[in-house]
Parts: sequence; structure tokens; C-alpha cells
Amino acid sequence: MEKQTRDLIESVIAIGVEYGVDIVGAIALLVIGWIIAGWVRRGVRHGLDRIPQMDETLKPFLAKLVWYVIMIFVLVAVLNQFGVQTASIITVLGAAGLAIGLALQGMLGNIAAGVMLLFLRPFNVGDYVDAGGIAGTVVEIGLFNTEIKTNDGLCLIVPNSKIWSSPITNFSRNPTRRFDIEVGIGYDDDADGALALLMGLMTNDARVLGDPEPLVFVKSLGDSAVIINLRGWTMSGDYWDTVWSLNKSIKADLQAAGYSIPFPQRDLHIVSGEVT
Repeated sequence: MEKQTRDLIESVIAIGVEYGVDIVGAIALLVIGWIIAGWVRRGVRHGLDRIPQMDETLKPFLAKLVWYVIMIFVLVAVLNQFGVQTASIITVLGAAGLAIGLALQGMLGNIAAGVMLLFLRPFNVGDYVDAGGIAGTVVEIGLFNTEIKTNDGLCLIVPNSKIWSSPITNFSRNPTRRFDIEVGIGYDDDADGALALLMGLMTNDARVLGDPEPLVFVKSLGDSAVIINLRGWTMSGDYWDTVWSLNKSIKADLQAAGYSIPFPQRDLHIVSGEVT
């Protein structure tokens, strides 16, 4: 029993002596490669930040891609440290890739969608979008997920496949945007005077563009009011401020001019008499 224990210890020591240098070298190579890959990734990102023409969307993607490439070479070098042949590695990776691809179809779908988002560019970093009911400002587009910041400051990590498979509305793509504001006046009010007053509100607002020309028109005759529509164009970044400001001015100016803003109402007729 003591001889078997002694033989086992001697065998472990022999293996440690034989492969110890390789193990230590592999660990050192892996650690150094990891550190160098991180340095190169940060260096690439800083270098891309100095290029004015470089799109913000591609900067993190290219930096991560460089990191992955370096780490692949590091792993191959580590395996070569133990005498593993490159041809064998490629064969194993091919078989493993096929098996993993079948098992992780959803993840591969996210990668494919991420590539499509990066190269077809339905939106860029900083754009405000709505994709399948998910609305917010795009913070980062990755290979697997897209990070979106909502209006209330929340961070949403959305799988790329969900975004790519949904209709995408990009509110920041076009420089200008049209607004339509509806307001009702009473049937006894002067419609022409109201139209002139509301047109003056828009023409006096510097945020309302003159081309296309703003319009004010009677849109419909409602049950309780004459519906007037204000239609104009503004810069996309000024859209909400313009709409909110006009809404406030419309109410104040119509009331100051003596116009009524009627609320829905019904006339109730009571017929008295004996039912026969």
C-alpha cells in the first residue's frame, strides 16, 4: 500500500515536472493576452473617437470585434502550448459550432439581427425610436442586444431579434416633423376670426417653419363644436416644445378674444303627457 502511494506521488511529481512549464506558460499567455486585448480595445475606441466622420454606432462594435479576434488568437496559442494541432482545433470548432448553432438558434438570430442593424442602419446611437412598442433613446447597439434609455430614465436591454422583427419608427432620422393640433369652438363663434387668430399664433412662433407653409382649416363639424385643425412643420428637436407651447397659447388667446371652447354636451328633451 505504501509502495502504491509512493508510486502515485512520484507519477504526479513527474507529470508536474514534465508539463508544469507548459501549464505555467499557458496561464501566463492567457493572462497577458487578456490584458493586451483590453488595452488594444480601449486604444481602438479612443482612436475611433478622434475620427470625426466615424459613426458612433460602429465604434463600440469595432472595438469589441478587435477584442474577440485577439482572444481567439490567444486561445489558439494556449492550445498550441500543449501540442494541439491547428487542424484539429478547426475540426473541433467546426463540429462544436454546428452543435452550438442548433442549440442556440435564438442567440444566433440576435447576432444576425445585430449585424443587420449595424450595417443597414435603421437608427443610430442617440436616435429616439419606437420598435414594437419599445420607445426610447438608443444608447448602444451590440451584437446580441440593443441598449435603450426610456423617457423616465430606465435602461432597457432589448434582444436585437425583437427589434429587427418589429416595425421601427425613427423620430430622429428626418430633420423636420409635422404637427397637427385640434381645437373646438362654439357654433355661434366667428369661425373666420378664429382661423385668423390661430394662424397668427403659428406665424409668430419662430419654431414653426415657413416651408412647408402652416395651415389652419375647419376639419369637421362635431356634435358640440366646430373642429379647427392647426397644421405646421417644425424641427424634430423642437416638436414637443412647440406643441406644448401652442396648446397653452391657443387656450389663453381664444378665451381672451371671447371664443368659447365647448365641452361635449347633449340636449335632453322631456315630453310630458299621458301615454296611451
